[in-house]
Amino acid sequence: VAVRQLVERQGWHYAGLQKDEYGKPHLAGYNAYISLSHTGGWASAVLHRSRPVGIDIEPMRDKFTRVVPRILSEPEIAHAAGDPARLAMYWCAKESLYKLYGKRQLTFRQHLFIDPFPDGATQLTGHVRLPDHDEQLTICCYRIGPGLLAVAF
Repeated sequence: VAVRQLVERQGWHYAGLQKDEYGKPHLAGYNAYISLSHTGGWASAVLHRSRPVGIDIEPMRDKFTRVVPRILSEPEIAHAAGDPARLAMYWCAKESLYKLYGKRQLTFRQHLFIDPFPDGATQLTGHVRLPDHDEQLTICCYRIGPGLLAVAF
């Protein structure tokens, strides 16, 4: 429903979604970029006419402290300092980068990086770093009720 509304707000006809070889969704019939996320009772979608985007929506939860060694680099772990809000920002921001890049050869700890940020930040800088690809991206973060929404572009 959210995707259909986004497409129709552009004045376009919604013809459905197609997935590429990595499972990333694309709008049928358009050269626009889309990303989707859902968790629990929440769903989110973002559409951009000319550049790749990634979106993630997450409720605040204890899961973030358990996955720290698997998703954060050493400098990110030091910056987060065990703070649940910072850990949630890192998780959500990295998920949005992963969805933007859209290929499965990424690991969060080795290929996706978030620059240190002040508490309460709404715009972060992220990086996708691979041997043949190095890209700096912007991530906008929004507090929504008891959770977070991150959009990478």
